Amino acid sequence: MSDNNEFDLFKEMMADVAPIKQDTVTISQKYTVSESQLARRIAAQSLAESDSEYLSLDNATMVKPDDMIEFKRDGVQEAVFRKMRQGKYDIQGRLDLHKKSLQQARDEILTFLKQSQRLDIRTVIIVHGKGERSNPPALMKSYVTTWLEQISDVLCFHSAQRQHGGTGALYVMLKKSPEKKLETRERHLNRCSS
Repeated sequence: MSDNNEFDLFKEMMADVAPIKQDTVTISQKYTVSESQLARRIAAQSLAESDSEYLSLDNATMVKPDDMIEFKRDGVQEAVFRKMRQGKYDIQGRLDLHKKSLQQARDEILTFLKQSQRLDIRTVIIVHGKGERSNPPALMKSYVTTWLEQISDVLCFHSAQRQHGGTGALYVMLKKSPEKKLETRERHLNRCSS
């Protein structure tokens, strides 16, 4: 059959078909950023320039003592996040917040994370406790998760495995410090130019 015959046959078969008239188009969006998420992104600061005052002591998104917590920034590979949440990275630093006030905890978290980043420590654990007896329940846990989301140098975090504290602790992965990024870049450039 020639191309002309096929085209004529197609035209003949489609002769009584009318185009669909549609005056509205519905676009479904899989993910929308809420105002609170946008505000948190704007408020997020890096550890290098952070002042503890930007981490609020006034409000936090409340969670329950046994809630599994997870957070991952855009750009973190799923395989890296999975390995972290399974506890497969070496824990290079540990901070225990038991018996600390919220203000002490906030200041210690920032100091600990700054120092970890400066020492090129990338994976740490923060033990906040479940807060089953606090009023309201899980107070420290709620604030810690809210603060970590606001610190832009925190790539991701997840509730720890049972042997590391379970839902009373968080694995936290940090970005490389700007100095370490520069070292890596220079080392890579030297390797490529040799």
